[in-house]
Amino acid sequence: MTQYPLRLTEETVRFAALGGSILGGGGGGSAQQGAAFANLAVQFSDLYLRDLEELPPEAIVVTASMVGAPAAKEKYVNAADMMRCIELFTQQTGIKPSGIVTNENGGGSTFNGWVNASLLGIPLLDAPCNGRAHPTGVMGSLNLHRDPHYITTMTCVGGNRDLGRHVECTFTGTISHCSKLVRAAAVEAGGLVAVVRNPVTVQYLKEHSARGGVAQAIETGRCYAEGLARSVEDAVRAVAKFLNGEVLTRGVVEQYQLRSEGGFDVGTVRVNGYEMSFWNEYMTVDAPDGQRLGTFPDLVMTFDAQTGKPMPTSDLAEGQEVYLLYTKHTHLKLASTMFDRELLSEVENIIHRPMVKYIAL
Repeated sequence: MTQYPLRLTEETVRFAALGGSILGGGGGGSAQQGAAFANLAVQFSDLYLRDLEELPPEAIVVTASMVGAPAAKEKYVNAADMMRCIELFTQQTGIKPSGIVTNENGGGSTFNGWVNASLLGIPLLDAPCNGRAHPTGVMGSLNLHRDPHYITTMTCVGGNRDLGRHVECTFTGTISHCSKLVRAAAVEAGGLVAVVRNPVTVQYLKEHSARGGVAQAIETGRCYAEGLARSVEDAVRAVAKFLNGEVLTRGVVEQYQLRSEGGFDVGTVRVNGYEMSFWNEYMTVDAPDGQRLGTFPDLVMTFDAQTGKPMPTSDLAEGQEVYLLYTKHTHLKLASTMFDRELLSEVENIIHRPMVKYIAL
């Protein structure tokens, strides 16, 4: 059991990058870039991961995220962009956040908010909007989209100035509409923007977040790193056991199709007859006989069989040898939006595969 506050160090960053990548389930951004930002954060100040109990129930907390398509060639966000998001948010709302959380776990996204917390000296709370990566902003909205009276403010910044793609945006409105506008801004910025959004109270987070999700990423990464010191196979099998999952197969990527669509990566992967569909993250995995084995929010993940690197959907290639891991969603720390059938049914129109009939939530 994690003891809070947990001091974050460069070793912690390494474990969180590995564990976040695994819990990213094929998405969740770049672990290399995320770790670079996180190392900056832990070097700048003594940064701790804190429990919600350290703040009063009425304290206001915001979510930090990155929105975009991982495979986009011109994506660009730096630490100054992250800080500018907070500045724009405070200018628009008058709110100076008492804490910050990440929107999800992923190779990059586990670290969302670390730079902001370190440079501003505000608590980094272990209450992510989701304990695994997910494709849409609404899925990381803490169920706020179900409140007809909730009006959010979202600020987003990103894009390479040298390419003329830098954007800074502030949107106020419903969760659904603002999420779509942020996604459109990411497209205009070249594929990626940093975001600050959705102010809520600590009490609300206690009821709707995936508490302990960042700690789970760190411990998942620690387990994987210990196995990797022996062999790639030991690492994959150790983390499968840790997450109460299984290694489905080891084999060559026989087919890999990816297209960028509306700021997302969409496609399919086939390994040893197993077929996975993805919408940034893996959405489904079918056995060689066509039987559905796993459906989002179940976790599906690939690992390079030679290096052991967790492989997001954006980085795969035909001919690459990989391990394929699967675990049920019941073994993950998930937030309330992962049990919203309406949100999950929207995925069917993107991947053109049935989803809801396979989901027993």
